[in-house]
Amino acid sequence: MSKPTSPFTKEQLLPQEETIEVARKKGKLFIGIPKETSYQEKRVCLTPDAVAALTAHGHRVLLETNAGIGASFSDRDYSEAGAEITNDKAKVFGCPIILKVEPPSLEELEHINPQSVLISALQLKTQTKDYFQALAKKRITALGFEFIRDSDGAYPAVRALSEIAGTAAVLIASELMNSVSTSGSGLMMGNISGVPPVEVVILGAGTVGEFAARSAVGLGANVKVFDNSITKLRCIQTNLGRTLYTSTIQPKNLLKALRRCDVVIGAVRGKNRAPVIVTETMVERMKQGAVVIDVSIDMGGCFETSEVTSHDHPTFEKHGVVHYCVPNIPSRYARTSSLSISNIFTPYLLQIGDEGGIESAVRFDRGLKSGLYFYHGILTSKPIADWFDLSYRDINLLII
Repeated sequence: MSKPTSPFTKEQLLPQEETIEVARKKGKLFIGIPKETSYQEKRVCLTPDAVAALTAHGHRVLLETNAGIGASFSDRDYSEAGAEITNDKAKVFGCPIILKVEPPSLEELEHINPQSVLISALQLKTQTKDYFQALAKKRITALGFEFIRDSDGAYPAVRALSEIAGTAAVLIASELMNSVSTSGSGLMMGNISGVPPVEVVILGAGTVGEFAARSAVGLGANVKVFDNSITKLRCIQTNLGRTLYTSTIQPKNLLKALRRCDVVIGAVRGKNRAPVIVTETMVERMKQGAVVIDVSIDMGGCFETSEVTSHDHPTFEKHGVVHYCVPNIPSRYARTSSLSISNIFTPYLLQIGDEGGIESAVRFDRGLKSGLYFYHGILTSKPIADWFDLSYRDINLLII
């Protein structure tokens, strides 16, 4: 009987060594944190504790002098945590990774080296076409932290700052109602025995509305929440663990609530602009001394009478109603906001270091990839391209 023929030699049929994947080499990050120069911006991206965690993993952090002073973190706090301190702004912007709260200005972009990584807020509605052209010219890789998603598909940075804004809105309203204020009604959110509770109306049942309701209920106020999403209204009652007055935004019910309320908080978002829900006529029919907190003012405001104010002059009076329309409410509580932002940044930075760099990190983390809007000078965000009439490329075709 003839032997069966084989296309392989005897040596080729012997067991061969298997080639396995080589472990990714961890990278050492060099992070620059410049001092925020935007108007009334006092937050900082990393706290001293976060810097200590990063330096313990072998990463370097270069901090501009007094970068954390607005959030009550001294240069000494950072130095003892392992950060390097310098008063040379250009040196900080020369780091391979730049970490900021607010997006850098065009002047600051001039100091950034080509092929650097920029991690900051994007704030699309406040940007110009020149900003993105400057990023492209420098071939920068940029991430907007408000677009980064977590494992649940939520936006952790947006939610964290919304929690602060919602809670702060109630605290600010409570302060504006005191008798020391020029137009204060003299009421207190305290649920004092025998005294009718303060009436609070909240427009919008998102994260801001939920935490505003949580704080108002905790202070003993009578809360009414309006939103056109039944699902959100149901969720806010479930999350608070109690039954609230909830209603869709119907003019008759809303007007009735506004005429009786002491505080109204606007927390409604829109695609390009916040919808105007409360007209000037409705404001005219509100109580004298009532307080309006328009958290949606950064998107145009949901009150027809709203006008942008600042932390220096936060309020104005119109038709006997006190209006508070500061766009950057979380910056009022800079230390808490910095702690919250730092808690989000730190794990991602450690992950980027463990993965060997930003490219490997975004390749394996879909949530981090969603925050990427520039990759080596190539625009990868369709909303930005549509807004400014720019060309873009799909990030999945660039990172394989």
